[in-house]
Amino acid sequence: MVEGRAGRGEWIGLAVLVLPCLLVSMDVSVLFFALPFISADLQPSGTEQLWIMDVYGFALAGLLITMGALGDRIGRRRLLLVGATAFCAASVLAAYSFSPEVLIITRGLLGVAGATLMPSTLSLIRVMFHDPAQRKTAIAVWTGGLTLGATVGPIVGGFLLDHFWWGSAFLINVPAMVLLVVLGPVLLPEYRNPAAGRFDVRGALLSLVALLAVIYGIKKLAVDGFAPVPVAALVVGLLLGAVFVQGQRTGRSPLVDVALFRVRAFSGAVVVNVVAMFCFIGSTFFTTQYLQLVLGLRPFTAALWSLAAMPLIIVGMTVTGVLATRVRVATLVASGLVVLASAFVVLTQLTPTSPLWLVLLGAGGVGAGVLMTTSLTSDLMLTAAPAEHAGAASAVSETASELGGALGMAILGTIGAAIYTADLPNGPATLGEATATGDAPLIAAAREAFTHGLTVTATVTAVIAGALAVIAYRTLRHIPATAEDPVAA
Repeated sequence: MVEGRAGRGEWIGLAVLVLPCLLVSMDVSVLFFALPFISADLQPSGTEQLWIMDVYGFALAGLLITMGALGDRIGRRRLLLVGATAFCAASVLAAYSFSPEVLIITRGLLGVAGATLMPSTLSLIRVMFHDPAQRKTAIAVWTGGLTLGATVGPIVGGFLLDHFWWGSAFLINVPAMVLLVVLGPVLLPEYRNPAAGRFDVRGALLSLVALLAVIYGIKKLAVDGFAPVPVAALVVGLLLGAVFVQGQRTGRSPLVDVALFRVRAFSGAVVVNVVAMFCFIGSTFFTTQYLQLVLGLRPFTAALWSLAAMPLIIVGMTVTGVLATRVRVATLVASGLVVLASAFVVLTQLTPTSPLWLVLLGAGGVGAGVLMTTSLTSDLMLTAAPAEHAGAASAVSETASELGGALGMAILGTIGAAIYTADLPNGPATLGEATATGDAPLIAAAREAFTHGLTVTATVTAVIAGALAVIAYRTLRHIPATAEDPVAA
């Protein structure tokens, strides 16, 4: 490809690249409204229900950096097309799952396939767009695809569930992935790093096993309380994580350059991204079910009402964009986190009979606070890293967001589930199961227990977001409003 300004072919290629980004992020949230239907059909336990929701995000987050390194060696386009084919096949298998265990496995396979797509798309954009201004626009479009996917996932899911069975939420992936496989070889260039070293198999295995061990330990401790096995898993996971980091520091061909974390702007932005997405995805897990199972809205109706939160998000993003060149980034990031904490305070006031506008106000504030914050920190991670490490910075940014979202669903979900079980010890395992019984007194008690779990997790996240606002301001306050190079600042 000749270096210079991109033409029509590159912009059409960008449209093709946005497809997998849209679907990968959509698949994190598309099951929010499908969960009650899956619960009624497959009757998963509370723990199985959480694994159905979060195994996709964990597999995705755990393999992003690994797949990025693999793409450097075998070719980004090749990895993208292989991943798209696998994503298509796994979607069909998930749609026709006949048990909770099968659905958990197929959701995990979707996460593995999804991890091949995101780093490949961003790397190809860097190859296709050599002009800095055009590349900035292309990356903004790419980021918009990720954000749009997470936003419309519940809406698409709600529409499909109003007309079809829950498996249709997976089959929506198939046409787009087929289109990518057909058009990719024609519109996308191949890229392979000729200077890449040997693939760090040991590092890849260590990172994956460490992550899964930590997650298992956290989930089991949250649900079952103290026990030797989950404690051992947590300790082993943390130790393996430490071994992984040491290996990345000393290895000749590391999966990620850990020296980036010595830059305060970079490491601070990573922490903010993880925690913000932790709060966002964890709270959305509850609010979407609250709209359906507590307030009794149909899936598509609930999804459409969710759009009422968009004005708050648009105002927050617009104000942040206008002030970005005039106000220090620390002040803006802290302000976004204060908005986030305030929104969670609103959600703590919910009861089973609260008016619809109250949950929409809280959910809208959460969305505005998260996007105000992450739009700044994602840019900060890229500019804080040296130009030669921008690709690694992008991979870390994606991993931080996915890991934060997955942990939010797992940890906050288990807290809510534990409270629900404590309030309704002899009742159905989930609110979806209780609703399916048709027993009015039982449904009322289950709604009360679920809402109690929601308000407790909202209290937890309000405290976390408020504390993070203070930490973020102190960490990032050295960066001036107009700095182009936070490292130098």
